[in-house]
Parts: sequence; structure tokens; C-alpha cells
Amino acid sequence: MDYILLQHYWWLVVSLLGAILVFLLFVQGGNSLLFCLGKTEEHRKMMINSTGRKWEFTFTTLVTFGGAFFASFPLFYSTSFGGAYWLWMIILFSFVLQAVSYEFQSKAGNLLGKRTYQTFLVINGVIAPVLLGGAVATFFTGSDFYINKGNMTDTIMPVISSWGNGWHGLDALTNPWNVVLGLAVFFLSRVLGVLYYINSIDCDELITRCRRALVRNTVLFLVFFLAFVIRTLLTEGYAVNPQTQEVYMEPYKYLLNFIQMPAVLALFLVGVVLVLFGIGKTIWKRGFDKGIWFAGLGTVFTVLALLLTAGYNNTAYYPSFTNLQSSLTLSNSCSSLFTLETMAYVSILVPFVIAYIFYAWRSISKKKIDAKEMNEGGHAY
Repeated sequence: MDYILLQHYWWLVVSLLGAILVFLLFVQGGNSLLFCLGKTEEHRKMMINSTGRKWEFTFTTLVTFGGAFFASFPLFYSTSFGGAYWLWMIILFSFVLQAVSYEFQSKAGNLLGKRTYQTFLVINGVIAPVLLGGAVATFFTGSDFYINKGNMTDTIMPVISSWGNGWHGLDALTNPWNVVLGLAVFFLSRVLGVLYYINSIDCDELITRCRRALVRNTVLFLVFFLAFVIRTLLTEGYAVNPQTQEVYMEPYKYLLNFIQMPAVLALFLVGVVLVLFGIGKTIWKRGFDKGIWFAGLGTVFTVLALLLTAGYNNTAYYPSFTNLQSSLTLSNSCSSLFTLETMAYVSILVPFVIAYIFYAWRSISKKKIDAKEMNEGGHAY
């Protein structure tokens, strides 16, 4: 029972990190709007310096999310990161482009020019949310892989997992529902990015354009998000027999998960309400600039609930549609009891890390960015 409890605990930790990562994609969403909202060089400079103060939080959370997954569920890491490596490599490369763009665009004598580096930021702002959303969607739609733990005894080729095709992760984009969630995450990141600009920039002309963009991107986000959620709740899901560990298809599995886990359902509904409240009040009340906090917390709650639904209640969190019995569950893909116990003690530090991030965030964002600050010199991207 202790081992089962630790498996569920670490899925909760990984899911929480994933939910925080989706919220922090407001950096990417904001950057994707760089040329849409920033009509002048001064406006673009304010936007870049606004997200530039927070981009390291997103990158660090992405690395922590991957590290936690590797330590707690190594078979998922070897299967997905090893098999679907083109998908993950493109995501990581886009984040490298982001880091380089922030640090080098204003360097004297750079060969590519500021406009090129700003374009790199837009590329990362589009690619990262769409592909991360598509990767998360495979938790519900399945992937093309095989697992054979018997290969561990093969001294020549001890490969446990193998991908079923030569696309190595890019095949996820051939499933329209993966693309639908990818687009939902993309437009959500834009919504959060706009809300963040409204909260962090002092420029009436730019903020007016942000409020108009908020309406358009909210509508598109809701269309794709609701389509994915409704389809997921009404379709078959990948269930696990708790006695035999056999994976089978069960009608309305994810809807049943919500019904049978009322706390997770409540978390999901509260998250949705918070997101809508943050957006709605920002749209209808002109002087309101705190929408990012309500929508951000709501995003964390909503994504956390969805990820818990994918893994809890005897559900295969990383299903294989090619071979159902190769699907990964909390019990067949986790680390040893010793590893999970040791990491559980280390995870006690997580609240302190979150508190430090909150403190650093508040310290960095005490004053809104304005044109005067951009023209005074000092450190600026």
C-alpha cells in the first residue's frame, strides 16, 4: 500500500509541475503576439522586456518537469523521450532559440539583426505550446509504441521500448485531436500572455490593443478546448484491471473518472471558473489588470485535474493504441520503492522553492514597464 501511495503521490507531483508549466507558457503566448501587438519598436521592446523577466521560470520548470518524470516514471521517459524524440527535440530546440534571442538581440554587432531574433521568439511562441499540447493529448489518445521488458536480459540489444514508425513523435500531429489540444494550449498561452502584458506594462495604446486581442484569442481557445474536453469525456478510454493489470477500452472512461473522483471534478470546475472570471473581468472592467492571477491559478487547477484524470482511478496514463498491453500505468512504469521514498523526502523542499519563485516574481515586477524605463538605459533585452 505504501508503494501504491508513493506512485500516486509522484503522479500528483509530476502533474502539478506540468500544470505550472502550462501556466508559464504565457511567456511563449505573449511572444507569439510580438508583431501583432507591437506596432512600433518601442512597443516591441516593452513586450520583450516584460516576458524577458520571466522566461527563465518557464525553461526551469520544463527541465524540472522532465527530471521529475525521469526519476519517478523512468519507463515513460525512455519510451516517450527516447521514441518520440523528434517531437521533444523540436520543442527543446525552440526553447534554445528563445534563450539565444533574449540574450543576443540587443548585443552590439550581432550578425543576424534584432528583427531576426525577435522572429525566433515568435517561432518559439508558436511551436512550443502547440507541440507541448499535442504531446499531452497523447495521454488520452494514445501513441504508437511497443514495450517488451523481456529484452532487459538481451545482452546485445537490451531495448525495452520501441517506436512503431519512423516519424518518432511527429506522427502525433496526424491525429486531429492532438492538434486540437495543441491549438487550445496555444491560444490559452496567448490569452495568458495578453493578461500578463495588461498587468505588467504601462502603455495605454498597447494595452488597448491587448484588450482587443484578448477577446479574439479567448473565443478561439474556448472553441478548441471545449471540443477536446467534450470529445474526451464521450469517447472510450484506456482502463486498467486492478487485479490483472490488463489494459482494455472502457466507454466514457474519463467521464467516469471525474464522477468517481469528485475532488478532481471540483478542482477542474473551479479552475475553469477562475480562468473565465479572470478573462471576463479584464474584458468588461477597463481598469482591471489582475486577470493573470485568476486565470493563471485557474489554468493550474484545470490542467492538474486533467492530468490526474489521465493517471488515477486505474487508468493507463500513456496508452499504446498499437498494443494495449504495452500501455504505461502508474504501477508498471514507476521507479523502485527505495527511489520513490528517497525522492519523497527531497520533495518536501518544493513548497520552499515555490515560495522563492513567488518572492522573486514580486520583486522583479514591483513596477510596471513603461517607455521611460526603456529609454533610460540599464539592462534591457
